[in-house]
Amino acid sequence: VFVGNIPYTASEDQLQEVFETAGPVLAFRLVLHPETGAPKGFGFCEFRDVESAEIAVRNLNNYEMNGRPLRVDFASSISDQK
Repeated sequence: VFVGNIPYTASEDQLQEVFETAGPVLAFRLVLHPETGAPKGFGFCEFRDVESAEIAVRNLNNYEMNGRPLRVDFASSISDQK
């Protein structure tokens, strides 16, 4: 699942905790700038099953975290739009 508009202060552990409300999370990966290591404001959440991913997209899109609404969608939907 693609997650965008992530606050730069959020950690992978905090995000994993939020996304575990939708179902079992296998991994959460923040995308970092290759030279600085600073977060780029988006990442990917890998769920154990499709049902949990669907719940996350449905329930966590626009979820407010540190004053920012998260953008949550299926990763293939994002790449298909480009």
